[in-house]
Amino acid sequence: MYQKKKHKLYISDLLDNPSIAYPAYYLLSETMSKNELLHSAIISLHSFDFSYFEVPRSYKDIFAMLHSGTFPIYKEKYIVGYFGNKMMYLESNGWKGMPSTEDIFKMDNWLVC
Repeated sequence: MYQKKKHKLYISDLLDNPSIAYPAYYLLSETMSKNELLHSAIISLHSFDFSYFEVPRSYKDIFAMLHSGTFPIYKEKYIVGYFGNKMMYLESNGWKGMPSTEDIFKMDNWLVC
């Protein structure tokens, strides 16, 4: 089966002096590597600038972001997306399935804008 080519999106291409340098890059599809909304979430996460984010009041706030194509942040560590009816978090090697743990249900662990 045909594998889509993945691109490395380097943090240094988005930020000159990131507060958090790890991971140094994210492995993404061509479409996702050009996604401006994802870029702004990555910049917020790696600059540790959450001034546009707030703790959600309910799960509706999280899912409103996911359905609109924007990316909430989980535990100030992971960018979360919603693809194919699955919540996924972004790691350096790409999107991974989000495990359903007790912490995922705590509103304090989420940031939305």
